[in-house]
Amino acid sequence: MTKPSQITEIKIPLSKTKIILLMIGSLAFVIVSAFGMIEPERFTSIRFPNTNYIFIIGLAGVLFFGLCFIFIAKKVFSRKAGLTINDDGIIDNSNATSVGLIEWKDITGIKSWGTGSAKVIVVLTSEPEKYIERSKNFISKAAMKANNRIYGSPLSIISNSLRINFSELEKLILEQVNQRIKY
Repeated sequence: MTKPSQITEIKIPLSKTKIILLMIGSLAFVIVSAFGMIEPERFTSIRFPNTNYIFIIGLAGVLFFGLCFIFIAKKVFSRKAGLTINDDGIIDNSNATSVGLIEWKDITGIKSWGTGSAKVIVVLTSEPEKYIERSKNFISKAAMKANNRIYGSPLSIISNSLRINFSELEKLILEQVNQRIKY
């Protein structure tokens, strides 16, 4: 098999508009969850008559969406490209579990997963543990382990934070991967 020709570096910037909208959505969920903690009796219903459950759900919402808000806010101020494809591999900076360079030699394929606006590109790898260990913190490491169990790989790329739509991103990555992986 011949070595693929060198490619011009492809950079896809982060979409600040999409990221700010995601940040506003996270903040809205933090506020609603906080109200559930502060005044749980306002949210009681036949399904959730116990104010303790509502408080716990509110607390979980504040913690989860608060962390999402922090991760998303970091992306607003990031100067890095959201995704870079070059001769070394794919450099992912699209989401909270991004680990930087995914080397071509470790990529075995890709698959798409999800529906509607919740689609992701799963980058299949022969070295999942290598990338899980590269994770920056406990939360992203746990998310990557869960992705590995659910999708068969810890590596995922989302278009929600990129200045490209999902089908264009999928086509671009598939073309580049097909040029490089060994069958």
